[in-house]
Amino acid sequence: MPKSYSSDLRVRVIEAVEEGASRREAAERLDVSASSAIRWMQSWRNDGTFAAKPRGGSRSPLEEHTDEVLVLIDEQPDWTLDELVAAMHKRRLPGSRSALARFLGRHKITFKKKPAGRRARTGGCGSSAPAMDPRAGAA
Repeated sequence: MPKSYSSDLRVRVIEAVEEGASRREAAERLDVSASSAIRWMQSWRNDGTFAAKPRGGSRSPLEEHTDEVLVLIDEQPDWTLDELVAAMHKRRLPGSRSALARFLGRHKITFKKKPAGRRARTGGCGSSAPAMDPRAGAA
């Protein structure tokens, strides 16, 4: 994305128009597009400003509720994203599954599977069957 035009150039276009040049003439003389000159003059006359508008980035609505979201995670650390979103909505917190995933990524919060305590055993002869002494014959 190209950079915004400098404030100095914007001022020169506005001064040229106020000295009597048309917006298109001022734009051509200073090598900017006519539409830029027109927008700058409209902004100058309506708002009294010629500064470039802020660019890039956005802020998630979840950032305003960071503490509340982190408390939810602390209360139930093994929730899935869907369960966490449902709990957030019950508390009237904004957000969707994808917004929450990005929020957690920004805050470096990950959910890892916990290692299994014991592996599942197969059916058949397992340790749960009583041990039989092979020397104890059939009686």
